[in-house]
Formats: sequence, C-alpha cells, structure tokens
Amino acid sequence: MIVGSRTTGSRGVTAVWCLGVFLCLGGPVAPAEEPVEPREPDVAAGRVLAGTCAACHGEDGNTLLPGHPNVAGQNARYLLRQMQYMRDGGRDPKTMAGQLDALTDENLADIAAFYASQSPRIGQASPEGIADGEAIYRGGIVDKQVAACTACHAPDGSGNPLAGFPSLTGQPKDYVIAQLTDYREGRRTTDREDYAGMMRHTAVNMTDAEIEAVANYVLGLH
Repeated sequence: MIVGSRTTGSRGVTAVWCLGVFLCLGGPVAPAEEPVEPREPDVAAGRVLAGTCAACHGEDGNTLLPGHPNVAGQNARYLLRQMQYMRDGGRDPKTMAGQLDALTDENLADIAAFYASQSPRIGQASPEGIADGEAIYRGGIVDKQVAACTACHAPDGSGNPLAGFPSLTGQPKDYVIAQLTDYREGRRTTDREDYAGMMRHTAVNMTDAEIEAVANYVLGLH
C-alpha cells in the first residue's frame, strides 16, 4: 500500500513509501524476557502447612496409626505427584478426601520438601516369611513375570528420587499390602501416566502370601 510519494533530484526520481516496509521489518523489537528461575520449595512453609497432616502421619511424617504410610524421608518428587493425584482425583484414598483441595502446586511442593527432609523410622520385620520376601524383592518371580523390586526401589529400599520411584524403607506392612493389592486388583492406577502401568503389571501375578512376604521384608529394609 503506497502511503506517500515525492519527486527529488534533476531526473525527477520518485521516492515512494510503503506501509509494508514497516511490516516487513517486523515492527518494534520487544526486549528479551529474562528466564524465570524455578521456585525453590520452602521447607519452613511446608512444616506449617503439614500441621494438619500430623494427626495421621505423625509430627515428623512417621505414622503411629495402622493403614497410613510413613512419609518421612520420602522423596519429594514422588510425594508431590501423589498429592497432586489426590487433589485432582487421580487417586482416591478415603482418608485424604478434601484434605488437599485448597492447596496449590507450590503449597504441595513445600509440604513434600518438608517431609523429604525428615528421617524415616525403620521397623522390625518378622522372621516368618522374611526369606521369601527377600527373594521376591531382590530377584522377582521369574516364571510369573514378577519383576525384582530392586530395579526401581533400590537394594536398600531408598527408591530413586530423580525418577520419582518411592522409598519403601520402613513402610508399615499393612499399608504396603493394601497398595500392592490395589495395584493387583486395578483399584490404584497412579502408575499409568508416568510409568506405563509397571506396578500393575508386577502385582497382577502375585498371591496374597507373596504380597505379604514382600511387605514384611520392606518394613525392616534400610
């Protein structure tokens, strides 16, 4: 689009201005945005937010109640992901109903950081069935395609924080039994998005006795 012209010089050269010149040059250049640094979780804020969690999980994340997990020393990535599932409906433990509904991702990251900074309490495994539990934990059950737990949860049960695989060290026996059973029966599916269903594939071929043996073994694992 021509927006103006004028004649200059002895040869009558016409100078033409076009609005397209401005557009072709791309208009004014916006200043480059500074990269946003990820916010570091606030452990002190997490301690405050976790005050209401103490009734079930203990002051430091080591539970005193049956059926509840120890969250002390659990890796922050796993804790954050599970709390997001619970808040958003991807995981539905009845005891957590409504507990996280008003919390933001930053709030949850603070809580996760607080619990990750605490020391887990190690339990005492029963001698009965411990050899079977150790054999499954360390070697799996080859003929049933049950994978060894060490592959994701480490030989000492500490898990893999970078990958978000949880620590099993000192987890209460009844809680581990409940989770493995829920995976086996398809009631828990939080392995779907991040881990291609690996926990359900592992637990689906385990008997009650095998699940109990593993749960007993990890109670004292460290």
